[in-house]
Amino acid sequence: MQKQRLTAVYAAAMLRSIFALILTLGMIGPVSAEDLVPTPDLILSGTLTGADHQTYRELAFKVPARTKQITVAFSYTGQAQKSVIDLGLRDPQRFRGWSGGNKSEFTLSEASATPSYLPGPLPKGVWHLVLGVPNMRPKAEAAYEARIWFDRPAPSPAQPEALVWLRGDLHMHTAHSDGTCLSKAGKRVACPVFRTLEAAAARGLDFISVTDHNTTSQANSLKELAPYFDGLILIPGREITTFQGHANLFGTEAPLDFRLGSKAVPDFAALADQVQATGGLLSINHPAMPSGEVCMGCGWSLSSTDYGRVGAMEVVNGGGLAIAGGRADGLFSGIKAWEAALNAGFRLTGIGGSDNHDPGLDPSKPSAIGVPTTVVGAQGRDGPSILEAIRLGHVFIDVDGSRTLGLRVSARSGDRTVIMGDVLTVSPGAGVVITVAVAGLESPQIRFSGPLAEQIRAVAGTGAGEQKFELDKISGPTWIRVDVLAPDGRLVLIGNPIYLKPAGPAGVAP
Repeated sequence: MQKQRLTAVYAAAMLRSIFALILTLGMIGPVSAEDLVPTPDLILSGTLTGADHQTYRELAFKVPARTKQITVAFSYTGQAQKSVIDLGLRDPQRFRGWSGGNKSEFTLSEASATPSYLPGPLPKGVWHLVLGVPNMRPKAEAAYEARIWFDRPAPSPAQPEALVWLRGDLHMHTAHSDGTCLSKAGKRVACPVFRTLEAAAARGLDFISVTDHNTTSQANSLKELAPYFDGLILIPGREITTFQGHANLFGTEAPLDFRLGSKAVPDFAALADQVQATGGLLSINHPAMPSGEVCMGCGWSLSSTDYGRVGAMEVVNGGGLAIAGGRADGLFSGIKAWEAALNAGFRLTGIGGSDNHDPGLDPSKPSAIGVPTTVVGAQGRDGPSILEAIRLGHVFIDVDGSRTLGLRVSARSGDRTVIMGDVLTVSPGAGVVITVAVAGLESPQIRFSGPLAEQIRAVAGTGAGEQKFELDKISGPTWIRVDVLAPDGRLVLIGNPIYLKPAGPAGVAP
């Protein structure tokens, strides 16, 4: 039996914590209980009395076929009389877990489960919520209520007026694949997940995605650690590692067959179909890295790739930075591959990832956690908002993981202004004014990329903190992008494109 029981105040705090942990389907971030209002599919309620002292009661309920997730929220009265009700669960075949009095809410699916419970198939049939009553005074009564949801959607994130700029690392490995670190005795060992979270928290990151190769087994460790590392937003991830290239899949723990080139996954379309079914975000990793015996499949070589089904590309990789002496546009840079896709008409968000395999690496070195850092302008401090911001392209890359450098780019034509990742419709004959603001860097050098880069000119009289540029006109769909160089000419900030397209005669885009 549980020796320590939740008081009413502690239970409320725990409820909010677990809401934030669980009900975003593993995308962990601060979510208020008031946001969680979907109607339960079932409500089981009743009353326990002194006669139930030190007994068990089972509450039966039916789970429909093809259920992918079960969420249970449990509450009861009588704590003032020291009444205690513990909680567990069993499915038609086996016991699925026991949280006693330490959780008021839990969820489980085939791929993951709240600590105390087991992930696995959710068979159709009669399940039982198991109530244990370690203490109930002879004359006491306790009314209980269990609310049950099947496949409950994640709550909608908050919608603040201004974007929240969050810093994170979207590529790292632990003992669940090939991550290593030094043990207490100084031996190199498979590195436990908590070391990665320690390093990310020490660097001051807001979010991370642990992307072990072809597995999501790390997800349950992350769920266990999340309440302790409550300053980090943990985004589910894995690195799909194939013979033809590597790609990260963010935002889902759903099963996925990675065997590209096999009968089961013959081509990119088959892989993309699986990704689409999960609802996750696909990002091609280190596309320009060489592929061979040293790192088989590291470079992206799949000629059948439909970039229209890819959301992002890792244009700066920590391992590539280390090889190139810290130069993001040096050997094995992904920038050229990214811009080739942009020139072909695809909208891909450029991101960075440390590809860290040792959280004990010197924090100032490339491939240390947070080097590079992906900086995201999100509508809320939660995983779904971050992934949506990446899809939209509201992103820039801080190559050194400086914590302090900032980049804001906007474009205006007529009465409409957009930011990185957005589309700006330009009326016939109208020009475009581009505003670039750089924070944390003295005498920054602004460099434009895109088909019309050479036609962009600076507006006289603008200051160093905010600079304005002009483009007279466009003749067809195109894109512009801003990079920032330090005074020594080294690339330190990489911006995402703003997409420009001409309006038709009536002001409607073709």
